[in-house]
Amino acid sequence: MSTVSGNKSGRLSTRAAKSTSDKPQGISTLAVHAGEARQKALNSITDPIVMASTFTFENTQSIIDYIEQDQERGEYGRYGVPGERVVEKKIAALEGAEEGVLFSTGMAAFVGLLNTRLKSGDEIVFFDECYHRSRDYCRSWLSRYGVVTREVKMGDYGAMEAAINDNTRLLVSESPTNPHLSIVDLERFAAIGKKYDVETIIDATIATPYNLQPISYGVDYVMHSATKYMSGHNDLLAGIVLGSKEKLDEVRKLRGIMGSINTPHNCFLLERGLKTFELRMQRHNENGLAVARYLESHPRVERVLYPGLESHPYHEVARSTMRGFGGLVTFEVKDADWKQTAAIVDAAKLARIAPSLGGVETLIEQPLVMSYFERTPEQRAEFGITDNMIRLACGIENAEDIIADLSQCLEA
Repeated sequence: MSTVSGNKSGRLSTRAAKSTSDKPQGISTLAVHAGEARQKALNSITDPIVMASTFTFENTQSIIDYIEQDQERGEYGRYGVPGERVVEKKIAALEGAEEGVLFSTGMAAFVGLLNTRLKSGDEIVFFDECYHRSRDYCRSWLSRYGVVTREVKMGDYGAMEAAINDNTRLLVSESPTNPHLSIVDLERFAAIGKKYDVETIIDATIATPYNLQPISYGVDYVMHSATKYMSGHNDLLAGIVLGSKEKLDEVRKLRGIMGSINTPHNCFLLERGLKTFELRMQRHNENGLAVARYLESHPRVERVLYPGLESHPYHEVARSTMRGFGGLVTFEVKDADWKQTAAIVDAAKLARIAPSLGGVETLIEQPLVMSYFERTPEQRAEFGITDNMIRLACGIENAEDIIADLSQCLEA
């Protein structure tokens, strides 16, 4: 394995096979070629879509060889399809991970990983800024099976350490978090896990492997909603968990029982989307920073949350660990109630009103309405969701056009 240096700290790297010139391969090269056979079925340059629910064996001995030799081939569709392994290897190469396990959605990946690692009586500790469905699963569903969830304030490592006891099995966080875009000190996070022999999980969906690689800091598991930047086109759902092969063997087995797999056509679309991963991420990073700077200077904007801005509370951590800061920008409108904020969102002409992020189209939403409308004001305050908050997921359009759209929204 070799390393491609990236950010200021030198910790961002892509661990993958060296090229024929014995130099590490670049991100776009890996995105195009990693995981793929040089010569493919029917001599096609793209991996074929294999539409089969089951796969045949020549004879009984070939079944025994498949089992004993742990051969990479199809058996039954619920355990995975041929194109899936190509995508898993490609993303693992981009992440600098040994192995990846692809799921039908990001939440399926999260649930599958936690269900594999936890049993009744176990406890998890996670920072309180996170995707609301991840919180819901831990609070409302894991508790039914006797698993205790302890939440601590984002960035309070002392509180996280104090919450660990003999029953603690996992430390969980996102980085950046959704929608506040707070950044985890991964070195410190991983060190706490190792100190107490507790496994660590980072959801790096918003960062992507282009901007952040938690495994290089000693984090045990990294997960992504591949629906977002990896697919990049708002046309599929997928999720992936990455880590060591040894740690992920049980995750893959449970996925085969649960059946939370992806379809052959989705695997094809995801592989196709990944081919332009670096090119798209460069534009997302450029657009996110340009839009954040514009919003920070606008008289109608009270606060901008974007880790690339010097005003962000986690800017220094982000600057030292990330190559770029992504396309997601959260901001609050000055002196606006929720209806006035909704009017600004409704005025968008280029940005589409929708959940999600990471696609080529710019999306805009009001978190209070889109994700927290049924919560009480007290719950929204607990989660840091204000009435005047807007989340903008910059696509790959020209930055000046995104800014022009925001300008007319704020002036409407």
